[in-house]
Amino acid sequence: MSPLTTPFGFSSTTDEVTQGVDLTGSRAVVTGASSGLGAETARALAATGAEVTLAVRDVASGERVAKEITASTGRHEVHVAHLDLSDPASVTAFTAAWRGPLHILVNNAGVMACPERYTEQGWEWQFATNHLGHFALATGLHRALAAAGSARVVAVSSSGHQRSPIVWDDVHFAFRPYDPWLAYGQSKTANVLFAVEATRRWAGDNITVNACMPGAIHTNLQRHTSGRGSGLVPDHLIKTVEQGAATSVLLAASPLLDGVGGRYFVDCNESDVVDRRTGTLHGVARYAVDPDNAARLWDLSRDLLAQAR
Repeated sequence: MSPLTTPFGFSSTTDEVTQGVDLTGSRAVVTGASSGLGAETARALAATGAEVTLAVRDVASGERVAKEITASTGRHEVHVAHLDLSDPASVTAFTAAWRGPLHILVNNAGVMACPERYTEQGWEWQFATNHLGHFALATGLHRALAAAGSARVVAVSSSGHQRSPIVWDDVHFAFRPYDPWLAYGQSKTANVLFAVEATRRWAGDNITVNACMPGAIHTNLQRHTSGRGSGLVPDHLIKTVEQGAATSVLLAASPLLDGVGGRYFVDCNESDVVDRRTGTLHGVARYAVDPDNAARLWDLSRDLLAQAR
């Protein structure tokens, strides 16, 4: 099967990929929407008519962004709710409070290459925040997504997933020397595997889940890397925030993605599966879309969260 292509690409912006899209009557949740790609994703979805909830750790910053979105779009159905993805209790509180259907969930929040740190449960911080928190959020909102009749979930991953598969015998670096980039890569692999397995499990509910690499963008995500991410991306490949959020917004809103799930996109197009690290921002590692790995990660994630209750 050939990778899915669209008329959009590297330079496309959120406004371009949503031209002509009307999401009036739809409800969306965007995590990490208090700055950067999350804020732009929320703005773009609100501009199409969707009711948008900004799920954020910093409520004050979220409120500021919500006011900016209303001012720029004229949309007043922009809400803010507290969510700390590293805290299972916070995720449970968010999902328990949700009422009614949910048409779009964008799992955008994340941390990158942070210093060694563990949650109260002993989970490595990046795996806990980037994957487990979003896994708990999406599964906790499953009924709401199913109630929408045709829902979409977007898992924001990264080409950094090529740095590490899931290391099944030592997910939380109990034995390996901690490496912030290997931990980041493992968590981003988990994001793609979630898209694969959730699409399979939830097909009967008409829920599709796709993963994407937004590109290299200078945002708060790079706060642990002197603002430059890996530092390996040349300047001509750095995107604006509007370009960086375009792939997420395309997956969340475009009719071109109707019925499409379990795939990985870069620059608004499905990426090729690769068997070696590419040295570019393109390509999805075969281990990250392997259905057996996806099913195994689902079971592991479910069990870890059950132990945390």
